[in-house]
Amino acid sequence: MSLLRRRKAPENEEPPAPGADSSEDKDKKRKPKQKSGDKHWSCVDSCCWFVGCICTVWWFLLFLYKAMPASFPQYVTEAITGPLPDPPGIKLAKEGLKAKHPVVFVPGIVTGGLELWEGHHCAEGLFRKRLWGGTFGEVYKRPLCWVDHMSLDNESGLDPPGIRVRPVTGLVAADYFMPGYFVWAVLIANLARIGYEEKTMYMAAYDWRLSFQNTEVRDQTLSRIKSSIELMVATNGGKKAVIIPHSMGVLYFLHFMKWVEAPAPVGGGGGPDWCAKHIKAVMNIGGPFLGVPKAVSGLFSAEARDIAVARAVAPGVLDKDLFRIQTLQYIMKMTRTWDSTMSMIPKGGDTIWGGLDWCPEDGYIPNKKKQRNNDTGAGAQLSQAKHANYGRIISFGKDVAEAHSSEFERVEFRDAVKGHNVANSTCQDVWTEYHDMGYGGVDAVAEWKAYTAGDIVDLLHFVAPKMMARGSSHFSYGIADNLDDPKYEHYKYWSNPLETRLPNAPDMEIYSMYGVGIPTERAYIYKLTPSTECYIPFQIDTSADGRDEDSYLKDGVYMVDGDETVPALSAGFMCAKGWRGKTRFNPSGIRTYIREYDHAPPANFLEGRGTQSGAHVDIMGNFALMEDIIRVAAGATGEELGGDQVYTDIFKWSEKINLQL
Repeated sequence: MSLLRRRKAPENEEPPAPGADSSEDKDKKRKPKQKSGDKHWSCVDSCCWFVGCICTVWWFLLFLYKAMPASFPQYVTEAITGPLPDPPGIKLAKEGLKAKHPVVFVPGIVTGGLELWEGHHCAEGLFRKRLWGGTFGEVYKRPLCWVDHMSLDNESGLDPPGIRVRPVTGLVAADYFMPGYFVWAVLIANLARIGYEEKTMYMAAYDWRLSFQNTEVRDQTLSRIKSSIELMVATNGGKKAVIIPHSMGVLYFLHFMKWVEAPAPVGGGGGPDWCAKHIKAVMNIGGPFLGVPKAVSGLFSAEARDIAVARAVAPGVLDKDLFRIQTLQYIMKMTRTWDSTMSMIPKGGDTIWGGLDWCPEDGYIPNKKKQRNNDTGAGAQLSQAKHANYGRIISFGKDVAEAHSSEFERVEFRDAVKGHNVANSTCQDVWTEYHDMGYGGVDAVAEWKAYTAGDIVDLLHFVAPKMMARGSSHFSYGIADNLDDPKYEHYKYWSNPLETRLPNAPDMEIYSMYGVGIPTERAYIYKLTPSTECYIPFQIDTSADGRDEDSYLKDGVYMVDGDETVPALSAGFMCAKGWRGKTRFNPSGIRTYIREYDHAPPANFLEGRGTQSGAHVDIMGNFALMEDIIRVAAGATGEELGGDQVYTDIFKWSEKINLQL
């Protein structure tokens, strides 16, 4: 029986040799080998698995998002926060409001789409594809080619040879900046609720890279806007148009109002009463009437606070050759060809923005809401005692930014010898005018120590003379002594509200509508960058911080109240004082209104960018702002809206500005 139980070996299998391991022994020895193999699992394997899991989860969530009903986010939000208010279009339609005045949208910088009409060989297959706006896929596929096609000619400020990039036309030009990120789309949808359609709405799209007058020289854009407004007014029973510019579009439309009345060929030849006949109201959203300090940091060092913080978190990353593109250097090379950026350099000099030891916003409390709720009053007294030299738009070092002007000495930079050329053959593709300054010029800039708005234009002329030579032929930044001087008939003054008059249109209304309650860049602390090849010699010093969490100094940037991009002073001063009543800038007494919208972040992520946001672009989805616009488009006046709506000290700040009116 024991023989029967014994396994019979196959005929072709030889019996194990004496001392050899049996099959059972071999199996036992294999198991430890498998365990030891597990120890060779590498970091690359872990990273691959991690990335794979993230991608799988991402695509699964994306599938669920696409598959779920459109009403699901609203259902979940209402389950958490309660019933949501009706969107402005539905609310006002229930009140019986109907479309009345034709509406014209004027987009700002970077929010309008640009498409390719002619390009170099590297852009093969991109005819009439968007280079700006949309998915930005070409940035990743062919970055250097994209930079070349998005840049303008450094001498003329127009198209480079062999390249034609043109603005997208129609409402789709700026309804969305990219998929899912609205600009004008929500306002357009709400206007449609009360009866508006494409024949009563017009997107005044233009190439936002060009100087304002060059949009007419190259594309006849100003003429197209004039013709479109005339047609809309004529086909809507003579009802005047409501113009809604946003951001830099506010300055662009200021230029248009002077251009349209000026005689041909420089102007549109519409005559001195064109605006009075065709425009009911101009409702400016987030308008940088007097410029923005953010434009200075962009032109000076190709950065703002967010980029400066990113450089501090990952030192050197933005200066390295990522995807064959030296990021910041190429950004500077490209953006310094965009003449439109120079329209937003601060205007009015020290009179408006303050000097070394004073500024209109002196006494600003960074966290005003928190201070109001402070029962003891001690916190309010502490904040009131703080002092920020906002008038010093650029300071080299925190000690210079905080010291009284009598405590440091400045060495004149304007006539400084720029020294040896620091450029070399490897820098030719990313040439900027810093390569012609040399170490002597860089040191001269730092030795002046503090720059007010009155110094900024001279500073930019020193560090980028070719760029400013183009810019100064199209824009001006001063205050007019005598508006009757014939020189102010030149188009370079038309977008500066301090050097031109509003049209003779006493029945027209002008609104300044902007968000507040968000820290907004006002002044910067800089340091010298260690010398390397092809470098930008100046950098925001993100190590400079305030002494407490409520400080107005964060990451080397002094903050004031505004919409995150435009300080309230720039957005509100003209309607608060410069144009209020009959002044030399507003001789016909056009009525002006300030409508501030106090920022409130979304309650949860399902609300998206929020319905009460005051941020520079997100405010386009603010329910209160949209309701004001729709009411005016349907026939209401500023008085019927309730007049001014103010949360900041804009009137108090404006009174501190000693401007002849």
